[in-house]
Parts: sequence; structure tokens; C-alpha cells
Amino acid sequence: MKGFSPKFPLEKGNLVGAYQLNTTFKEVLKQNFKNLLLTNQGERVMDIDFGVGIRSYFFEPKTPITMGVIAEKIQKQAKKYMPFISINKIDFSGTQDDSLLGIKIAYTITPLQESDQITVDSAFEGI
Repeated sequence: MKGFSPKFPLEKGNLVGAYQLNTTFKEVLKQNFKNLLLTNQGERVMDIDFGVGIRSYFFEPKTPITMGVIAEKIQKQAKKYMPFISINKIDFSGTQDDSLLGIKIAYTITPLQESDQITVDSAFEGI
């Protein structure tokens, strides 16, 4: 089996001792974007500025200020660490009590001219 990188979370592949692999650049970039979103600043060795730390914003009030801070942080981090993607839209989801519970980000991989989206929610499903 040929691929570019192991898929996370790690899962056994068809071959003995092998893991499932990302087989397209689109899959690799989505996984890298997920990593950028979920990593807290200061968590990555040798690059303390890397990461959005999106988990820390869940259950925050869903206010225009909070959403603006998150959107700006996502834009800045993507521009710095993944300049080959363009953020098209950031949607925030919540509940009736206006707690922020999820974020859906639509983006385009500029060199490939392919669009995709990633959803991060408080249950960490859909990633």
C-alpha cells in the first residue's frame, strides 16, 4: 500500500505491521489542518506559536467578540503555517443558551483548486 503519511488516529491496515495511510494530498492537508486547529499554543516542541487551541474555546459564550477572536486566530495560524489554503467561511454552532459548541470551516487548497471542510465540535466528532 502506498501513501503519504499515516492516518490519525492510527488504525491497522491490510498488511501485517502496516497502518492506514493518507493516499491523497487533500487527505494529508486536512489532517495537518486538524492538527493546527487542535494543538494548543506552547504545546509543540520547538515552535511555541503553532496552534489554534480550539478546544479551549468550547463552552465559551457564543458572542460576536468570541467568534471574532476565534476566526482571527484561525485565519492567522492558517496564513502562517498553511499558506496554501484559503479560508472561505467559518460557521459557529451553539445551543439555545448560546454556548459555543462547534465550528465548521470551509477552505480551498489553492494549488489543487479543491475545496473541503472540517468540523470540530465539543465531542470532537466529524474530524
